[in-house]
Amino acid sequence: MSVAPIDYLFNRRSVKHVQAPGPSDEHLAQILRAAMSAPDHGRLRPWRFTLIRGQAVQQLGELAIGSIKRAGLPLTTQKEASTRDWLQKVPLLVALACRMDTSNTKIPEDERMLATGAAVTNMLNAAHMLGYGAYWSTGLGTYVEEVTEALGYDALEYRFMGYLAIGTPIAPSEAPERPDYRDFVTEWTGK
Repeated sequence: MSVAPIDYLFNRRSVKHVQAPGPSDEHLAQILRAAMSAPDHGRLRPWRFTLIRGQAVQQLGELAIGSIKRAGLPLTTQKEASTRDWLQKVPLLVALACRMDTSNTKIPEDERMLATGAAVTNMLNAAHMLGYGAYWSTGLGTYVEEVTEALGYDALEYRFMGYLAIGTPIAPSEAPERPDYRDFVTEWTGK
């Protein structure tokens, strides 16, 4: 039985716990190409991605844990241990950033952030359609300048937006029950 394309959107879910194998180079190229199809006012292409694979995943985890501590932010021993445990299995992280480009005053910053979010959503959907699990995390020191800069994003020019963890789901999971869309929709009639 084949799956209708629209059903991929209906049954997509975030899958935090993934393992190798991660996407092949061909599949990774398709996931990244999907990002390029996002709506983008002014064709600014504000999204930037950094691939983190293999041992570099654990190195990033240690950098983030240390940076969080140095910044004086709360980090429990349990959270630190669970982060390390999670990252031991993750085959691929994609760091996500939005280039703010203050020289362009026509397109508001919010629209650049929205375009980047749409690109990441396309990546999540593409990974799901290709059979991978993916999870958008804003942990790992996303809001700590030391981490942002270590990944090559100058905090004055980029807004760091977290990571996508992509790999093979460790355990099967069902799509969550979704709310009824009608609970979120009204119609304006102009009166």
